[in-house]
Amino acid sequence: MSMTPKDSLSGKIVTVLGGSGFVGTHLAQELLARGARLRVASRHPKKAYALKPLGNLGQVQFAGCDVTRTDSLAAVLAGSDVVINLVGAFSGNLDALQGEGLARIAAAAKAAGAQAFVHVSAIGADASSDVAYARTKAEGEQAALAEFPEATILRPSVMFGPDDKFVMMFGDLMASAPVMPIFVPEGRLQPVFVDDVAEAIANAAGDPLTHGGKTYEIAGPEVVTMRELNHRIAAAAGRKPCFIEMPDAFAGLFAALPLTPISSDQIKLLKAGSVASEGAPGLAELGVKARPMGLFLDRWMTQFRKHGRFGTKENTEA
Repeated sequence: MSMTPKDSLSGKIVTVLGGSGFVGTHLAQELLARGARLRVASRHPKKAYALKPLGNLGQVQFAGCDVTRTDSLAAVLAGSDVVINLVGAFSGNLDALQGEGLARIAAAAKAAGAQAFVHVSAIGADASSDVAYARTKAEGEQAALAEFPEATILRPSVMFGPDDKFVMMFGDLMASAPVMPIFVPEGRLQPVFVDDVAEAIANAAGDPLTHGGKTYEIAGPEVVTMRELNHRIAAAAGRKPCFIEMPDAFAGLFAALPLTPISSDQIKLLKAGSVASEGAPGLAELGVKARPMGLFLDRWMTQFRKHGRFGTKENTEA
């Protein structure tokens, strides 16, 4: 009896590095639904303990892991059929976490005998970038493929979800701040639903013969500017903040100050945009139908309306 893509991971040990974060939580639900035996590995595995009830008895395991140490990786990846790497950061030792350090992770996955290795990078990965985040993302892809040529590289755009720190952060700010600055208003994004990303990762992991050695740019069905995004969130939340579009020069100065909510590197990344390259394979080639943000925005923003679920967009005021 042939297996379908949805049951190709059934009974397999799938280790997710960096699995206690935003993407990892959604990915865990997808993998468990497919019958995988899930091992969540991270520096702080306790953060993922809420996932335990989602699996059957013995289906979920948690393990502490330091991806910068070969011995730690070898211990946590032992016996893995599939390895998925979600480790990433905007600050710290980026080379060790998501740059050349990926050679260590991919080599450990190969040594463990994994049949599939999926590495989650980012749209905008660029080895020539002067932004450390973008540069190390590109170097990590190269390092991973050098050690595990059959690896699948997924490059997502900005991800959104009901528990994200992106769309929901803007909604929360608009509920309390009468004035909202918009940095890089013409910056272009192609937001992608986190559950679509989780499905894409699982599909790639379950079919390495089809997807191994390939790179996919994972983006949603629509491109929006930062200006459009802010206005759409405000409308869904029934809020009318005074938007102030920040000139580039002032935005750069503001970002350079300590304790600001946006960094100079993030300003540069916004200017570069986060949009899939024309013609690049993406969600469709991974068997996923991309869902637009508009399907969810009104419902998710309800909590930020003036009277919450008892208010309506029509009668709430800023």
